[in-house]
Amino acid sequence: MKVDPTVKRETAYVAISSVVLSVVMELVFIIIGKWDYRVLLGNLLGAGIAVLNFFLMGLTVQTAVKLEEKTARDKMKLSMTLRSMLLMLTAVLGILVPCFNAAATIIPLFFVRIAVALRPVVIRDKSTKSEEKREG
Repeated sequence: MKVDPTVKRETAYVAISSVVLSVVMELVFIIIGKWDYRVLLGNLLGAGIAVLNFFLMGLTVQTAVKLEEKTARDKMKLSMTLRSMLLMLTAVLGILVPCFNAAATIIPLFFVRIAVALRPVVIRDKSTKSEEKREG
């Protein structure tokens, strides 16, 4: 299966945003004096799974748009269920396995939502700068 360029582009955006938010989170742990290697491991696990989850969602949507409506809906429901289980398993691992900091594992699972919410602001800033260059 060939990955659609839009899925690649949006996943790259989410991955870059997750790295930026991960650095901010790591800095917060350092500032409050709670940083140790478990924070880094939890962050890597949580952010990695969050980006993987987004990519898998994109692949599912990519294939579902080519299917009949009922089949597409069933495929999306199954994907959502399995991906939710993946996120839940990640959170449980972060809590139960001692090498991971629980908070540092769970917080990055929300980075995708933050990145998606900020996307219109990022797009508007780029288009505004392009328009200013053309006018100036």
